Amino acid sequence: MKGFTSLVFVVLFYSKLFAQDFPREDLNPSNLVDEIFAAQDLDINYQDLYENFLQFLSNPMNLNLATEEQLRSLYSLRQDQVFSILKYREEAGPFISVYELQTILDRETFLKVIPFVTVPDVTQSFNKKIFVRISSEQNNYILMRWGKTLEPQQGYSENATPSNHYIGSKDNFYTRFRISHTGDFSLGFTMKKDAGEDFTWNPNKKYYGFDYLSFHLQTLNKGRIKNLIVGDYQAQFGQGITLGSAFGIGKNGEPVTTMRRANLGFLPYTSTYEAGFFRGAAVSYLFGKNIILHSMASLRGRDGSLQQDTISSTPDYLSSFNYTGLHRTAKELANRNAIKESNFATVMQFKKKSFDAGIILHHTQFNTPLLRTPSIYNQFEFNGNSNTTAGAYLNYNFSNYSFFSEFSQTINYGRSLVAGILSSLTSKLDVSLVYRKFDKDFYSFYSNAIAENSTPQNESGTYWGWKYSFNKKYSLAGYFDMFSFPWLKYRIYSPSNGTEWLISFNYRPTKKVTIFLQAREESKQRNLGIDNNLYLTENGIKRNYWINSDYVANERLSFRSRVQFSSYTMANKITQGLALIQDMTYALGRVSITGRYCLFDTDDYDNRLYAFENDAWLNFSFPAYYGKGVRQYLMLHYKLTNKIDIWSRWGHTRYTDRDAIGSGGEIISGDTRNDVKLQARIRF
Repeated sequence: MKGFTSLVFVVLFYSKLFAQDFPREDLNPSNLVDEIFAAQDLDINYQDLYENFLQFLSNPMNLNLATEEQLRSLYSLRQDQVFSILKYREEAGPFISVYELQTILDRETFLKVIPFVTVPDVTQSFNKKIFVRISSEQNNYILMRWGKTLEPQQGYSENATPSNHYIGSKDNFYTRFRISHTGDFSLGFTMKKDAGEDFTWNPNKKYYGFDYLSFHLQTLNKGRIKNLIVGDYQAQFGQGITLGSAFGIGKNGEPVTTMRRANLGFLPYTSTYEAGFFRGAAVSYLFGKNIILHSMASLRGRDGSLQQDTISSTPDYLSSFNYTGLHRTAKELANRNAIKESNFATVMQFKKKSFDAGIILHHTQFNTPLLRTPSIYNQFEFNGNSNTTAGAYLNYNFSNYSFFSEFSQTINYGRSLVAGILSSLTSKLDVSLVYRKFDKDFYSFYSNAIAENSTPQNESGTYWGWKYSFNKKYSLAGYFDMFSFPWLKYRIYSPSNGTEWLISFNYRPTKKVTIFLQAREESKQRNLGIDNNLYLTENGIKRNYWINSDYVANERLSFRSRVQFSSYTMANKITQGLALIQDMTYALGRVSITGRYCLFDTDDYDNRLYAFENDAWLNFSFPAYYGKGVRQYLMLHYKLTNKIDIWSRWGHTRYTDRDAIGSGGEIISGDTRNDVKLQARIRF
């Protein structure tokens, strides 16, 4: 008893002391996310990845209920640290405070993790009715955001061609509401209108004002029902081959922890990406001590190019999907919810301590067949109106080793496999090794496996990652990936192969200064584009270099300086790109100001440079700097009260190598673009 009392005293004392020096609400998770996604150089939906990851910020996980998979999904914990947290909880009992983590984790890791975890008040009664708990819950917020581009754009002009004419205003609106209690319930909705879209009320066509509407209601841990979601949700099982969500990050600046997908099951969907979710119901039911049955059913409309034959009696068919979610022009409106897609899936999971295995069956059905326009490279792309995929996954942890794998088979077509191992070999060295193989006729519409391609198809590869911490000041990390494509690809009209490597050096001489240097090279083939020989390819080499320095001048003022350089070499021709970036943040009381000044100069699109920009809470910007010009932004954050936060943001880009910006209806006549944004967060 005496020992327990001493422990409580120490925890409370250090919690108070630490909270005075480092208020938890002032920690900036954007710095952590920028570190994890340090190599922002791919054409993927980074905003959706960020938003999914930072769901934990608005809905922190309960340290006393967090599973091993949920802890891994933070991507900040080493293998041994995950096991240490679970062992501590098992031996010492439930956490009393999040600051107990200081006795388990090093200071740097603790600072990364603390914004995403919580220890709820143990005195809260769960015997109250659900509606009473919802009405009294303090973890809630509503976001309201408005933005627009100030310059005239061609799509809004009366002289715009019918194909480029936008039917709505230039304003974009966004509203999100969420109220949740970790381990108990979550309720929320999201509404969005993009610039150029119109507010329309037409229930027959499922228009209810905003162009995009999403909602969910989730309840957790109610007897044998471990999870029940009605509305919009996503699914993450195994290694994401058969059923994967946007929680998978893939190859990037964090080369070890991001390689293993977390087996999170069903999660509420709150993102604005209009093509990556299910709509219906999902349930996880505990059959026995170690067996959980996960089942889902979904029915929703999907955007696509519907082809209609008015001459013959040939049935309508879909030639391609549309993923932008934009419905501004007559054509985009015609593609809105062009087909109905239904999804059914069942996962039988067996979990006992360090052993986790499951069998997955997923069926997708379209009410209109997908028949792609034939081309040289797409002969093995999916065509038809139904697809069934069956798979199995196996995860096993032993000491500081974590083995993970998933095998999947598209019925009557190809197969896929991902298998790997993570390990904390020593307290300083972490490694990862992953093998993957996807047949050219493997099909899975909701997959997010580790791959060089945007979809797990027509690829095999071996990945090795490592991270070594010399001490608290120095660390070195990197990866090497070797891959091949047995069949033709877009812009690669021959079987091909390639390699990719990255190395990153991190140096933190003081608590106020952080420096990282990073280099990345990717080598793979591409068509030369010679008209008389479509199949002639050449090896292209893309190199990227980053030099980044963060400096905290005092408690109010901090700076970030970054240099990004790229080069692309192909057929003895070298093109280059450069960006010089200076950020500053100043905080005084309830007000903080963040700004950037950037000079960029790139020879071509191959050398475009992605750079993370600070934005309003749960909103992220990833402009690709392309061409020659100046980029600036200024953001003001004002804490009006303890419950109300206001953000205002202005972004300005001026090009020196062009007289028009954008394409299609987005064209601006001139060399300058200005964007403004306002956001409010209200907590009740």
